[in-house]
Amino acid sequence: MRIRLRALAPLALWLLCLPLLAQDYVPPRDAWAEVAPSDAGFDPVRLAAAVDWAREHGEQTPADLRDALVASFGPREPGYRILGPVGTRGPANGMILRGGRIVAEWGDTRRPEMTFSVAKSTLSVVAGLAYDDGLLPDPGQRVASHVHGPWFEGAHNGAITWTHLLQQTSDWSGTLWDIHDWADRPEGDDPANRPLHAPGTRYKYNDVRVNLLALALLELQREPAPQVFKRRVMDPIGASPGWRWAGYDTSWITLDGLQMQSVSGGGHFGGGMVINTRDLARFGLLMQRDGVWNGQRLLSSDWITRSLTPSTMKTDYGYLWWLNTGRAAIPAAPEGAFWAAGFGGNHVYVDRTHDLVIVTRWTPDLAGVVTRVLEALERP
Repeated sequence: MRIRLRALAPLALWLLCLPLLAQDYVPPRDAWAEVAPSDAGFDPVRLAAAVDWAREHGEQTPADLRDALVASFGPREPGYRILGPVGTRGPANGMILRGGRIVAEWGDTRRPEMTFSVAKSTLSVVAGLAYDDGLLPDPGQRVASHVHGPWFEGAHNGAITWTHLLQQTSDWSGTLWDIHDWADRPEGDDPANRPLHAPGTRYKYNDVRVNLLALALLELQREPAPQVFKRRVMDPIGASPGWRWAGYDTSWITLDGLQMQSVSGGGHFGGGMVINTRDLARFGLLMQRDGVWNGQRLLSSDWITRSLTPSTMKTDYGYLWWLNTGRAAIPAAPEGAFWAAGFGGNHVYVDRTHDLVIVTRWTPDLAGVVTRVLEALERP
């Protein structure tokens, strides 16, 4: 049966063309097509209100992120100190993509800024590249079978698998880069003498253990994560040259006769990824398109599926990605939505159902932003 496109209402025509637009358009390096909200299926007034809400609910103080970190973690973490570089933050900014094109943009989206635990999700992708290369054929294998050294010795630490590290269920016990595992978000009256939980039986958000994953991947890949990520992901997707991924002053090792820095999976103790919003939007678009960019597969669909599979111990968490399982975190969003999240309101939200990527900087309430953006979508 032949469809007469001229007989379709404008919205219906746009919806019909959406899959083709989403598949075909790829933003070239140093350029990005924009589309009017009404042409992208949004009510312009309601979308503008959503953007205004995101901007108005942003946090800018203290601008010096060193002060923000010390105020947040110093009073409750024994011996807390900053070990890596720390910058400042500007006003709230962000982007909304539909069909890969810019529908809305606010603030300075070209200013590189700290992203904190968004770096955990990028570290998950680096692990995926090791998986795709056959260096990590089975995430269920013990890390000790690939990485030799003191970090995974003994009955407890030796039983830890790559999956445990990726899902933050390892309960690894030890000291890394002069930080005790128990000193990061300590629990109990005597955290130094905490009881150990069998790996895989308890979730605990812990930057020390994520940093251990970064070190294990460095030992496995024999190349710093920023170099792997740049060559395999950021350069192919047309990212700017301004992003950086750092570790700590204490996280240098000698590997194959070379000095290499192991990166941090966040900015909890400083360091981590410094990147602008536009580059994060490109990264989100790669994930929204299942690891394919301009017809080239950069990350396997198999790894992405594993990354977005809920952990048994925490069903709204996968391989260092946050999930909307049961639509509990963001009821207005589809269950398949997922996102990277970092301290201070840094988010990369991916919604394949609605062909959306939303990046927010310094707006902590992601659910508030996403709900208002989805409410701005026109209904046929």
